[in-house]
Amino acid sequence: MNTTNNPYLSVSPEVSRALADGRPVVALESTIISHGMPYPQNVETALRVEEEVRRNGAVPATIAIIGGTLKAGCTHEDIELLGRKGTEAVKTSRRDMPMVVAQKLDGATTVATTMIIAAMAGIEVFATGGIGGVHRGAEKTMDISADLEELAMTPVMVVCAGPKAILDLGLTLEYLETKGVPVIGYRTDELPAFYTRRSGFGVDCRLDTPRQIAEAFRTKRLLGLQGGMLVTNPVPEQYSMPPEVIDTAISQALAEAEKDGISGKRLTPFLLARIKDITRGDSLNTNIQLVLNNAALAAQIAARLSTVTLP
Repeated sequence: MNTTNNPYLSVSPEVSRALADGRPVVALESTIISHGMPYPQNVETALRVEEEVRRNGAVPATIAIIGGTLKAGCTHEDIELLGRKGTEAVKTSRRDMPMVVAQKLDGATTVATTMIIAAMAGIEVFATGGIGGVHRGAEKTMDISADLEELAMTPVMVVCAGPKAILDLGLTLEYLETKGVPVIGYRTDELPAFYTRRSGFGVDCRLDTPRQIAEAFRTKRLLGLQGGMLVTNPVPEQYSMPPEVIDTAISQALAEAEKDGISGKRLTPFLLARIKDITRGDSLNTNIQLVLNNAALAAQIAARLSTVTLP
């Protein structure tokens, strides 16, 4: 879905040149800037993530909606704008895009929307922190992230530290299986759970090198199979939080959200903020480190993907 002639899409000169030259590019989301961390750590982290992509041989393309324009490759000024606006920027998923663009608003893109814009620009690899999925209690609320449907439809590889730990991980895996989305474990047989390396759930396939992952994704594309691929990359051991600590924090945050009637697109930012407070900032540090780790791996995969040749 390369639609670079789309009148609403603006690809930065650096990203455009890299794509034209066949050089590796990694997409980065912007919800983590406006809704995932406080200012100024959000801006500092976004710029560190871009630098990590560069250090590992690829061109970063932070994706957002600025004044109604879909941007593949934000400037430092764009990132600063989103960081300062925080939650005043519209958290933009697939359903929100037409209104945000038509009203020329500033939108921070979720995993789903970042995938859409990346595919429009011709970018195949995307690094994020964690994906959305099936929320706990979804059998009653039907709260299921659009990220999962986008993974089923849009041909972009997503590198993450697993689904966000606040989710029902088992149901999230079942949903991905139903939609035919491969879940790859990078050097692990077990699904990482965002803040922690272990979840008790298995992945579909373990692959141990960026080249193996690149070859699998290229093969999927050549087979004509719809949708993307999920690569789960465990947070580095030294930053992994004890499961019992994070589980306690999540349970407390979920109880507070239910008591206060917080749901929908407000739920995830609320939970992440409360977990940060409950863990006295430890979860935020882990979040930053896992995003940097994912950016490095995504860049390495993108670099291999640009050289993979298959029959």
